[in-house]
Amino acid sequence: MIEVSKRLDGIGEYYFSKKLREIEALNKEGIRVLNLGIGSPDLPPHPDVLKVLHEESSKSSVHAYQSYKGSPVFRYAVSEWYRNWYSVELDPNTEILPLMGSKEGIMHICMTYLNPGDEVLVPNPGYPTYRAASKLAGATVREYHLKKENHWFPDFDDLNAQDLSKVKILWVNYPQMPTGQLPTQELFEKLVEFSKRHQILIVHDNPYSFILNNHPMSILSIPGAMDTCIELNSLSKAQNMAGWRLGMMIGSKNRIEEVLSFKSNMDSGMFLPIQLAAAKALSLPESWYKSLNDQYRIRREKVFELMKILKCSFDSGQAGMFVWAEIPEMYNSAYDLSDEILSHCRVFITPGGIFGSEGDRYIRVSLCSTVGVFEESMERIQSQISNLKLYHV
Repeated sequence: MIEVSKRLDGIGEYYFSKKLREIEALNKEGIRVLNLGIGSPDLPPHPDVLKVLHEESSKSSVHAYQSYKGSPVFRYAVSEWYRNWYSVELDPNTEILPLMGSKEGIMHICMTYLNPGDEVLVPNPGYPTYRAASKLAGATVREYHLKKENHWFPDFDDLNAQDLSKVKILWVNYPQMPTGQLPTQELFEKLVEFSKRHQILIVHDNPYSFILNNHPMSILSIPGAMDTCIELNSLSKAQNMAGWRLGMMIGSKNRIEEVLSFKSNMDSGMFLPIQLAAAKALSLPESWYKSLNDQYRIRREKVFELMKILKCSFDSGQAGMFVWAEIPEMYNSAYDLSDEILSHCRVFITPGGIFGSEGDRYIRVSLCSTVGVFEESMERIQSQISNLKLYHV
């Protein structure tokens, strides 16, 4: 009998992978579930991006294996994008590594730097892949807790008081997912100082910086950050290209070369027309982001209405493509509320506990649905009010 490897012990299938199967089964039974859980943009890329993809993929010379370091055209576009929006100067030849989505980069970084016995600091609440990828690489995961009363920022006094001698990587993500907390200059400065003090590699995951945020920030804008930090970024959210699998790792020349030593054994580079279309996407003007955020702003107002129906409290200033809201006291956990809404109303809302114990009393709603879907969700919930616990206490 063939057994799975021990590295999968305690990993389990990704929550959304299982939940989507459950929702699909209900849909096949003729029960239409409104899925408000997944942050997969439903809007298309810019027409000019699609035009480049069509034109380039029609050429006969673009179908061969590509460079492990990606197209120079794409890397140059990334460097210009970082200069224009983040005020960060990059060498496109040595400080940028294209990725098949930033999620791929998370795994590459873990496999490049982590050994059994190493420790990794992951945010609670935070993106579950940080934990899973670190464990797959054999490291021991340690949580650092983010709390509402501290604006969902790390408690540096607490961290500095701990024994960090075995910690090799700290994962961080602002605008923060799932809480929507925006970064500050002071936060990034503290992170860079912390990384230098303890010789810990900071990996900043930065895919949400343009969504409902007028001031995109990069941790690499802090002097000295390139020495101790890596940043991951993506075209999935701000360019509506999630299914294209396009991202990038930004770091010093040494970091890029170190990660490439692992990555080059895992893939052979992205389809060239996709990279050329991505370069076009990164050159889009400010009007593109304004139009995108105008739509997300309208949707967010609808979700705020939905949260009020569910008697949840929330911060109206949060950024990113989700709304993070605290559940009413009558529920033991967000799983209870999520399950109740799915059972009675056939609406799926993500329970915050999947992001860590600090999310147990929160729910997260994606903005990646039309206004019509949010309105229908509210109608369904209101029609089942008599069956919901929150209106019986």
